[in-house]
Amino acid sequence: TALVVRFLTKRFIGDYEANTGALYSRKFTIDGEQISLQVQDTPFVSLEDDTDSICCQEQINRSIYWADGFVLVYSITDYESYRVLRPLHQHIRRIHPTANLPLLLVANKGDLPRARQVPCSEGLRLAGELGGSYHEVSAREGGEAVHEAFQQLCQELSRVMGSAGAEKRRGLHLARPKSPNMQDLKRRLKQALTSKGKSATAL
Repeated sequence: TALVVRFLTKRFIGDYEANTGALYSRKFTIDGEQISLQVQDTPFVSLEDDTDSICCQEQINRSIYWADGFVLVYSITDYESYRVLRPLHQHIRRIHPTANLPLLLVANKGDLPRARQVPCSEGLRLAGELGGSYHEVSAREGGEAVHEAFQQLCQELSRVMGSAGAEKRRGLHLARPKSPNMQDLKRRLKQALTSKGKSATAL
């Protein structure tokens, strides 16, 4: 959620409402052409106890089905978040076995090197294995790096999207994700800022 907030608003909010799985829309300019990007902020995915299988909500399956590209995020300070990515990618491939889907692997919390549990080399190796690009960023301190990562994904999306986008959605009768809701994001940011203000006053 922190990365989505940073990308859409260019701000970092340390604590806000729990991930609601909302879908947001933003205009983005790639090579002089404006595109409309929809970002699905999906709920957290975890591994089942003592296995390499993921616990996946139905909402996530619907999001995977409709997506044209993926951003897989882990924290460099949490090895378990890294372990989720390979099974999650396998799950995505079961839903899209042949589609050419741009993939971005993002290692967050690059501002906390002393707490690192996942070496950069492991992130790079996994990105190569999954066929995606790799970015290490800090949602807290590196707004430009977050923007560049998403921009690269948009560039890849613009290259691969075409008639295949319509073809891969045939066959399954799944409802589309709920409508884009920037108002909800603004409300969440306002709520977080208000909460921070109250905490500062209390101090």
